[in-house]
Amino acid sequence: HSRRRIDVFHNGCESSAQRFVQSRTEKPVDNQVVRCQGGRDELGADFVECHFLCHFHQFLVGLAVRGEFTTNEDYMPFIHSLQQGAENTRTGYLNVSVLGGNTANTEFEVLTGMNLRYFGPGEYPYKTVLKHRVSESAASALGALGYGTHALHNNGGNFYSRAAVFNNIGFDSYTSKEFMNILQLTENGWAKDDILIQHIMEAMDTTEQQDFVFGVSVQGHGEYPEEKVLENPAVTVEGIEDEALHNRWEYYVNQVYEMDQFAGNLVKAIEERGEPSVVVFYGDHLPTMGLEAKDLKSRYLYNTNYVIWDNIGLEKQDRNIPAYQIMSDVLDRLDIHSGTVFNYHQERRKSKNYLADLELLQYDILYGNQYVYDGKLPITEGHMMMGVKDVTLSNVVSQLNGGCSLYGENFTKQSKVYVNGEKQKSRFLNNTRIDLSETELKEGDVISVRQMGSSDTLFRKANDYIYQQGQLQVVEGTGTDTSISWMEQTEDEKE
Repeated sequence: HSRRRIDVFHNGCESSAQRFVQSRTEKPVDNQVVRCQGGRDELGADFVECHFLCHFHQFLVGLAVRGEFTTNEDYMPFIHSLQQGAENTRTGYLNVSVLGGNTANTEFEVLTGMNLRYFGPGEYPYKTVLKHRVSESAASALGALGYGTHALHNNGGNFYSRAAVFNNIGFDSYTSKEFMNILQLTENGWAKDDILIQHIMEAMDTTEQQDFVFGVSVQGHGEYPEEKVLENPAVTVEGIEDEALHNRWEYYVNQVYEMDQFAGNLVKAIEERGEPSVVVFYGDHLPTMGLEAKDLKSRYLYNTNYVIWDNIGLEKQDRNIPAYQIMSDVLDRLDIHSGTVFNYHQERRKSKNYLADLELLQYDILYGNQYVYDGKLPITEGHMMMGVKDVTLSNVVSQLNGGCSLYGENFTKQSKVYVNGEKQKSRFLNNTRIDLSETELKEGDVISVRQMGSSDTLFRKANDYIYQQGQLQVVEGTGTDTSISWMEQTEDEKE
């Protein structure tokens, strides 16, 4: 064995996060990690074809705060109804690696099955290795079995580098806020979660087969205002004398109350589809409220909660579980055995040297020579498209005071209009109309609409339209090619 240094890059700057792991410099001949059956992609005899939805909330937690904290009504009635013994649910504590922030690290553990304990201190894999390198995940594992794989987030697509990372870990599509008409915001400016239901259904409708859907919520995000911002809160807080702390908690529990309604509405929407489905809700970390262990039912600051709902009759088996094991656990219950790390957990979780070999396996996959694959890589490149719907144009109308209005479908606030390659001054009115106050179209002008993210990132381009005799003629095949990665096409079109 040799001691190997891992140099990581955080936000593009080299750091001195030195992690020494035990690794072989040559391929192990008799290594249990390599022999963990990681290469198999198979469905067991008890597999039931179903949709698999995994959604994380900021924050799904069970609080018992300081004994004096009371509310006029239950602020999480739907989730609590699932936790309190419903036959078609399983629940427990989810042990996470972060507290009060670093959301993407819990997400990383859930999606990859890797344990962040073995990474450098303060590292975000989303901002370092996964930003530039492909790797296995639940998306690639389920995609290998024919699932459609979709990610959704009601925040910016580039936040935590998700647009790049989700592409690199095998998702088919990613619908971020740039593809959503978000009309409802929290008092401190975050998108409310109910918008996600429509887009989850649309993503599932793009495929005929079963789907894996990974949703990321943002409504419960901090900071929580110390001044009173809710005029008529649905849930009121009693028992906290400090006014600023009272206002923070009251704001927080009302966001959780609405997020709980979202969870109930999502399950209702799934039920109405009438298709076999499994839904996992989990919390990413505790809120930034100065909590202490004694304030929590679990008496542990790194525990959140998870709840699994299904309509296929899975056996009820409640247990507490680390975030990096939950995906393999659910897949095992579904009799799905796919993905190197997930198969490793299923085969080796109770064996000797389980964690030590997991550390070696993670290193081999992300930083090493990938001996475990024996030359047969499960993923070699990303293929993800941004969004699942194209913008289409139907008509253009000149305005009396100059300029014109574009009419079509699927516009959002992030839809930017270009004429002959030049960006136009535009005003978004709704999902069917954009006004161009300074644009006078001429015969033969080429119009295109692009969905733009932060840092002038082109996520998706609609087909071009040519202005001819007052009408718009579509030029098929000029939009983003959704059969290959959006990242391969964005550089040439960057603003």
